[in-house]
Amino acid sequence: MTIINVPTREEVSATNQAIFDNLKSAIGMVPNLYATFAHSETALASYMTFQNAKSSVSGKAREVVNLVVSQVNECRYCLAAHTMLSKMAGFTDEQILEIRRGRASFDTKFDALARLAKGITESRGHVDQTLVLEFFAAGWTKENLVDAIVIIGDKTVSNYLHSTTQVPVDFPAAPELA
Repeated sequence: MTIINVPTREEVSATNQAIFDNLKSAIGMVPNLYATFAHSETALASYMTFQNAKSSVSGKAREVVNLVVSQVNECRYCLAAHTMLSKMAGFTDEQILEIRRGRASFDTKFDALARLAKGITESRGHVDQTLVLEFFAAGWTKENLVDAIVIIGDKTVSNYLHSTTQVPVDFPAAPELA
């Protein structure tokens, strides 16, 4: 049951209406989860700034983190959205399922990143230091470590918003893990 509605453009502030207009222009829609942030005068803009910040972990690597964190946090919304985005980034269906399990046997660097992201998320930051050493051994840097943690935080915010509000998922559902 949804307790929190997905606000329409008319129900949000002028500042958030402008963000809605930009989203609609850029991607053709305002995703329900983004709209939900607009219940706050400032949260949507803050989240968009956070999510769109420059990072040394980008593209496919960012999607690795997004998928792993969303799976650990059991966020149906973000799993659906990032499954679609990961396909657009070039991952196969099989690779996406493996990443969601916290592994990426097809790529050493992505595997270390996936295992680290899973470890950090599951342990709420108290990660086994072996995973950090393996991350560095795979060729990642200290900058990448910090940026990966920022992405974990970003994704955790949206996972928690959806888990709390249960707004409808407006992307094709991600397949269940076997």
